[in-house]
Order: sequence, then structure tokens, then C-alpha cells
Amino acid sequence: MNSHASLPLDAVPGAGMGSLLRLTLALFLSYLAVALSLSAMSVHVAHDLGLGNALSGLAVAIPFLSTILTRGYAGSYSDRAAGKACAMRGLILYTVANLICLGSVWFAGFGTWPTYGVLLAGRLLLGLGESLTVIGISAWGMAMAGPARSGRVLAMVGLAMYGAFAVGGPLGLAVLETHGFSALMLLCATLPLVGLLMAITLPATAPHAGKRASFWQVLWQIRREGVVVGLQGVGFAVIGAFMPLYFLARSWPHAGLGLTCFGAGFVLMRLVCGHLPDKVGGFLVAKWSIAVAAIGQYLLWQTSSPALALAGALLTGLGCSMIFPSMGLEAVRRVPPQLRGMAIGGFAAYQDMAYGATGPLAGLLADQYGYASVFLAGALCATAGFLLVMRRR
Repeated sequence: MNSHASLPLDAVPGAGMGSLLRLTLALFLSYLAVALSLSAMSVHVAHDLGLGNALSGLAVAIPFLSTILTRGYAGSYSDRAAGKACAMRGLILYTVANLICLGSVWFAGFGTWPTYGVLLAGRLLLGLGESLTVIGISAWGMAMAGPARSGRVLAMVGLAMYGAFAVGGPLGLAVLETHGFSALMLLCATLPLVGLLMAITLPATAPHAGKRASFWQVLWQIRREGVVVGLQGVGFAVIGAFMPLYFLARSWPHAGLGLTCFGAGFVLMRLVCGHLPDKVGGFLVAKWSIAVAAIGQYLLWQTSSPALALAGALLTGLGCSMIFPSMGLEAVRRVPPQLRGMAIGGFAAYQDMAYGATGPLAGLLADQYGYASVFLAGALCATAGFLLVMRRR
């Protein structure tokens, strides 16, 4: 055990912001294992394996289902074994999962279905790796940084994940087209090992002793903060799923720029204001953030030009950016130290469930009332989140 294992980061000689940046970069590199394969997986299943859109969608979505179902386990393991052990296990599972996906190619001689079955097994394991890695690194970073900088840690974790999504999508497709599926999976298996090597020398932190609680008890305890982050997640989900279709239906150019504008606003706000929840409190930051997100969604609903629509996406990104770390900070403060990992897992599960439910429900709304209606739904959800934050304060 490292001699500084149970000390806060400020008390570890040579540690400080540099250690948090190393953790962030390690998470960014390892999360590329998820992001690189996200768009490429559907192309591989549909074109290389010759399966339909439904099975392609299942291969893309099944890691997220696995992630939702394993948030409780990952949070509990992080609390019992400490964040570093949890993160290390997750990074190793990332590599193993992608090696299984690589191995699916070797089953081609047995037919399409065995190949697809092995691929799904690897994708399921990838979701477990994601739960362990993200929750482990979040808990590890907060334990090192101390309670005074928990909000900053959560902001940096989100920056690493969304940055990986921004880079990984086009890069994964480029690798698939130029070097093939096997090369892509080999790259996805290697990156988490690089992240592991970057983080493994950072000091471990001792797990907190104390009474444990079930995942469901923690979910209930942080329900208000969780519902707020779920409500803001609707805005991101409808932009990602329906903004290109919204542009195409109106014959507007630049249909693919909506998520780019959202991501630009999201990353910019995290970089500039990542310290604010710790400094002024999570509720104050969340109040103004979700108000800006609501304005962005209302603008998308009522827009008459592509420029205003892109401005609405930018405002939504600016608003959504700080809600997760702000309300996450308040959620963590509601539980004792020995339950922080489970609180992080439960809090993330609220957002996961919102992302998963928004797509099909908003799709039904769009079929009935047109694409603009999904942004009205996002605006109303953000408004409800604003009212909840005001009431919680």
C-alpha cells in the first residue's frame, strides 16, 4: 500500500492538479475504446456480417444496457475496494472485451450467428468495463482531491468522456474503412492499457469504513439530484437523435453540425467553469445551467433558420455541461464517505435511463407532431428540472 494511501491529494508530495490531469487523460484514452467502435460497429454488423439495421442497433446499444445494469455493482465494488482497484479492473475488462470482439472474426468459418454472438458477448463485457472504469476513476479522483474539489473531478471526468466521443466517432470510421475491423478492435484493446500504465503509479486511497446500504436505498436518497440530471439529459438525447432529421425535413444545410455545436458549448463550459460547483455550490450552478439549456431547447422548437437552430444547440450544450458535476456534487454530499462510489453509480444511472427512454418516446412524439415537438419536450423537461432545483434549494 502506498504510504500516502489514505491521505487527501493536497497532502501527497508531488501530487496535485497534475495527478487529476493524468487521471483525466487516462480516462480519455480508455474511453476511446467505447467511442471508436460506436459508429463503426453498426457498419461492421450491417455490411461485413450482412445483418439488418435492428441487429446493428443492438450491437451498438447493448454496452449501454450492460452499463445501466452494472452501475450498482461498480459503485459497491468501488466503495469496498476503493476507486483505484475498481478503475484498474475496469481498464483490464475494456481490453478483454475488445479482444473478444476481435476474436469474433475467427468464428467467421462457423457462420454469421456464432460470429455475431461472440461480438455481443464482447460488447456486453465492454459495458461492465465502462461502469467500473468511470465510477472507479471518479471515486478515486474525489478521494485524492478531497471533498473541496469533488465538483471539479466530476467535471473533468465528463470532459474526458465527451471529448472521447467527439474524437472517436469519425476516427473509428476512418480506421474501419482504411485498415478493417480487426485493426480497429486491436486499437480499442490497446488504448485502455495505455491508460492503465498512465494511472497505475498514482497513489491509491483507502476505502472508507462504515455501514453499507443497498443500491436501491442510495438511489432513493439521491432521487432529487438524479431526476434533475435525467431531465437535462433529454435535451442532449433529442439533439443527437433528431436534429439531423429536423434539418433534412426543412431542407436546411449542415444537418450534421447540431451535435458539433452542442459538443463545442459543452466542452467550452467545462473548461472555463469546471471549478464553479466547488466554489459557489452545486445548486446555484445547476440553476443557471439548466435555465440556459431550457432556453436553447425553446429556441430549437421555435427556430425559423438553421443558424438559430445551431445557436439553440450551442446554448443547450453550454447549459447541460455543468449540470452533471453540479448535481453530482450535491448527490455525493448527501451520502457518507463509504457510499460515495455507489452514489456516483446511482447518479449516473438516472442519466443513463433518461438517455435510453428518450429515443423511442421522442420518436413517437415526432411521428405524431413533427420534429419540432421533441425540442419542446426537451425544453419542458429542462424547465421541470429548473423548478426542482429551485425547490431543493
